Amino acid sequence: MQETELYEPIREYLDRHGYEVNAEVMHCDIVATRDDDLIVVELKTSANMQLLVQATDRQKITKSVYVAIPHPGRNRRFQGIQRVIRQLELGLLVVTSSPLGLRVTKVFDPLPSQRKQYKKNRRAIIQEISDRTANYNIGGSNRTGLVTAYREKAIFIATCLEYLGASSPKILREYGTGKSTQSILANNHYGWFQRIERGIYQITDQGKHDLLNYPELYAQSKKICVCKQKAENRNTPA
Repeated sequence: MQETELYEPIREYLDRHGYEVNAEVMHCDIVATRDDDLIVVELKTSANMQLLVQATDRQKITKSVYVAIPHPGRNRRFQGIQRVIRQLELGLLVVTSSPLGLRVTKVFDPLPSQRKQYKKNRRAIIQEISDRTANYNIGGSNRTGLVTAYREKAIFIATCLEYLGASSPKILREYGTGKSTQSILANNHYGWFQRIERGIYQITDQGKHDLLNYPELYAQSKKICVCKQKAENRNTPA
């Protein structure tokens, strides 16, 4: 069972318990929120040292950190693994395969001490979630190409440039690209933008190629551009 196969049953389990689930948020496999409650779940195919290191690192964000692994079956070491996870103040979820599909069982909740401070990191992860328009990632997937809030904004800007042609940040902001448009263009983190004269940018061939890797976001962004231009044409006096 791969990490990405663990994601869907865990997502459904949290959804049934009233949580809003997001995948791959600031290096966390799964972040789930319900009112003021924030849960982080780290996915691994087995309870190894890498999992424990990652999970304890997530305790800088929230007291409610779980590890999720496939059920190890008749592994005699499982009792000892559970004891270590509990002593690290982590929770444990196991995913079991059955004829009816994958089933999630909560073995125990985390029992954190009161000494940790979470506020700064918690604010950062909540901000990242709120800046995303949707959950485009699958928990446990490779970090390369993940749709962060920053990447989502860059995709929208690149789509606008492809649709409109060379444009200024001011024109792009009128299409809703936001106040960070200038810095995203100038930083050109992904190599998608080229300044052709002062204050005017165009999309690069790399940008056109990479947009095809995000078909859902690309289609959504292009639809916004088309609707905005149609609205402007209707409002233009004959």
